Amino acid sequence: MSLVELIAQADERGLAASGLACLDRCVPLLGGDDLVLRPLWASLADGSDWSEGLEKARGSLGTGEATGEVIGENAGEAEALARRMLAAAPASQEAAGIRLWADACSVASLQIHRILDPAEDRAPSVDSRREGGTEGMSPLVAAELRRQVTVLELLAGHGAAGLRRALDVSTEGRRVLRAVVSRRARGLG
Repeated sequence: MSLVELIAQADERGLAASGLACLDRCVPLLGGDDLVLRPLWASLADGSDWSEGLEKARGSLGTGEATGEVIGENAGEAEALARRMLAAAPASQEAAGIRLWADACSVASLQIHRILDPAEDRAPSVDSRREGGTEGMSPLVAAELRRQVTVLELLAGHGAAGLRRALDVSTEGRRVLRAVVSRRARGLG
């Protein structure tokens, strides 16, 4: 099943986890630590309101203009996309808003990985990747696509019990992106 189909079939918790996981993997672009989004994950697990945790995360990570300081000016677009994901996160996890956010986060995260991947992705856009086209996919984009699919499958198959594994998948992706950002920063210095 394609990523687009998985998002279309996901329930509110799956959508919230999907969007949050995309944002969580991109935290290295925002200069945040690994625990900054944990309160949001906890809210998903216990079904509580996440608006307070979201505001704290925004305060900690900021939602202003991209500075390019983390990874260089040429990749400022990736940072800007991550900032928009955070800024656009809905205060409630209701279906309409959370579905739009999860879908936008999916696209943004894939685009971020495409920008940062030193290998060229031969698709004209990430939309074909989300619809199942994998030919000529760059390694970083392929890994991000797998992570997005895995998170949605975990939540669809296990509900709230799949959150812990979804967080593990996100943590792995964050480590990978942190390494990419670090490599880029060393190359700029």
